[in-house]
Amino acid sequence: MKKFRACVIGVGFIGAAHIEALRRLGNVEVVAVSGTSNTQAKANAHFVPKGYDDYKAMLDTEKPDVVHICTPNASHFDMAMYAMERGISVVCEKPLTKTLDEAKKLAAYAKKHNIVTGVNFNCRWYPQIMQVKAMIQSGEVGAIHTIHGGYLQDWLFFDTDYSWRLEPELSGNSRAFADIGSHWIDMVESATGLRVVELLADFETFHKIRRKPLKPIETFSGMALRPEDYEEKPIHTEDYCTVVFRFNNGAHGTCTISQVFAGRKNQILLSISGSKCSLHWDSEDSNELWIGRRETYNQKIAKDPSILSPLARASTSYPGGHVEGFPDTFKQNFKAIYAAIEAGDTSRRDFANFEDGLREMELCEAVVRSAKKDRWVKVGE
Repeated sequence: MKKFRACVIGVGFIGAAHIEALRRLGNVEVVAVSGTSNTQAKANAHFVPKGYDDYKAMLDTEKPDVVHICTPNASHFDMAMYAMERGISVVCEKPLTKTLDEAKKLAAYAKKHNIVTGVNFNCRWYPQIMQVKAMIQSGEVGAIHTIHGGYLQDWLFFDTDYSWRLEPELSGNSRAFADIGSHWIDMVESATGLRVVELLADFETFHKIRRKPLKPIETFSGMALRPEDYEEKPIHTEDYCTVVFRFNNGAHGTCTISQVFAGRKNQILLSISGSKCSLHWDSEDSNELWIGRRETYNQKIAKDPSILSPLARASTSYPGGHVEGFPDTFKQNFKAIYAAIEAGDTSRRDFANFEDGLREMELCEAVVRSAKKDRWVKVGE
């Protein structure tokens, strides 16, 4: 087994999650991180040998096998292209880029130069989502009729909640859908094998003015500031969206995405209605999958690798009764990506690569276009 050298750009909440997951693989050494301030101190805090203020200097000096990009969306394109031009594999946070055109260029470059890439759409790696995928592939669910669900958070519930994700110049024209809706629809298309062909989106921004802290605070810290510690900022991206989908097999679907839903910290819901049975999964009870039937008893199946499908078993590390959740999906995703990098296999498709990142940017562009025009739009038109 190859021993990999990895670098991480961005050492916030997600960057730290990447570092932790990589260490769990056993064959990856995180040799350096880069950031915008106090980088060596952050490197020390995560027990990484070196911290760089300039990601280019880090990549040119360390010459890693892989770089993980965990920075605001607007920086992804330049960082990923700089790395790929040096033959470095890239694992990028989602969404892949700020614009659709940037995503097209990254996907085309990776394909032309046979570079294994990854996008951290980790939600497809929950064991019970893999079980959903296996049941659909085996025909146990039957023809899919409807798909619905959503992704609910409350970390932007108050008008004093603030993040770089609220600023279009850093995050792009969509916020809620691009940030978490992209996870939901990637999970749906990956698990069902279906593709969205047409959609209708509704946006709303409930906090049209937010109060931005004048002092730096960490995301999710909940720090209380005084009135004079804020400045008012107009908000141009959505707090909420509902999207209606039509899929390529004739199925219909809906999702509701919100970052202002009080009490829901990070809840993902997925319900699938098939001609033979229906399925329901809730990330707040992620180790259980509900199966609904018309002619007999309903079931709740627990995550247990001894009874799940081989596909679900392969994304499970612990025996039944031992919960696996958010951090474990990172580990499983990176495990698959690094195996493909070691094999030089650009055809492996169980994890999301830059082509999948481009697909989500196409969907996001269609969602924004539909919301602005208040009409159905075809994806890619």
